[in-house]
Amino acid sequence: MAACLLTLAGCKHNPTPAPQPTGVDYTQVATPEFSADSAYAYVEAQLAFGHRTPGSRGWQQCGDYLVQKMRQWCDTVIEQPFNATLWDGSTVPGRNIIASLNPQAERRLLLGAHWDSRLWADHDRDKGKQRQPVPGANDGASGIAVLMEMARVMSQMPPSVGVDFIFFDVEDQGVPSWADEHDEDAWCKGSQHWARNRHVPYYTAVYGILLDMVGTHQPRFTKEEVSRTFAPGLTDKIWSVAAALGHGNIFLSKNTDPILDDHFYVNRLAGIPMVDIVQNNPSGSFFEHWHTTQDDLQSVSAETLRLVGTVVLKTLYGDYPAK
Repeated sequence: MAACLLTLAGCKHNPTPAPQPTGVDYTQVATPEFSADSAYAYVEAQLAFGHRTPGSRGWQQCGDYLVQKMRQWCDTVIEQPFNATLWDGSTVPGRNIIASLNPQAERRLLLGAHWDSRLWADHDRDKGKQRQPVPGANDGASGIAVLMEMARVMSQMPPSVGVDFIFFDVEDQGVPSWADEHDEDAWCKGSQHWARNRHVPYYTAVYGILLDMVGTHQPRFTKEEVSRTFAPGLTDKIWSVAAALGHGNIFLSKNTDPILDDHFYVNRLAGIPMVDIVQNNPSGSFFEHWHTTQDDLQSVSAETLRLVGTVVLKTLYGDYPAK
């Protein structure tokens, strides 16, 4: 994900309000139980393959692992291979992974995260390490781990709607800070490809939720502008659910600048209202070890994974209770 800001003035969009149930007590909404330990184990498993930079051995092995696990819980798993041209002209393979619960349902929800890790630790304080790959524990593995645990528990208590989990690839390979280049579209290659080539013809969803960097020990999530612009009703709802669960000090009712992330292309190109739950630090960086070689397991809190997963589950099941 890029730290650069977007100009939204030229974007064409027609915000679709999320379902707005009245009088819902989200503390009482029945959901499957999200396991913090299970989610953390999925972070560990991803990192055990090494870095997941596109085309690497760790990338291939981790992708196979993700497909195998999602097949255990979901009705269908589709792999979407593609080639992506990076900012420097090099070409890398990409592999979006789409797993679905109740694929026959016409009404669907979209849950996403990116599973690649960054080629360059360009924000490392040690300049000698800035061309080394990033472990990607919080930036990548945390969001995927939350979705994996959600898929596991939702398969045991399916909601009354179809759910698609999309693991986007080649999200984090944009222009490094040490390069004298600028290209916003160098980021988020997997979501750009999927939005233009959806896994099911004419696919759409009622709404989507993207998870990025959702495992830090000091979680802080704000209402960033892309989410507010394209999915204002859903943004407000998620933050209201979090507040009802006692997490208003983490899901802050604070408007912040737009972020370039996969949800931007899902919103702009696919026309699906999607909100980004993404770490936001007042310092301006996403979290202390963002795009550094220190983004390892020490960057991730199992409790934060549980908190985020529970907020999303309460939101989904509040709209679409179990069958």
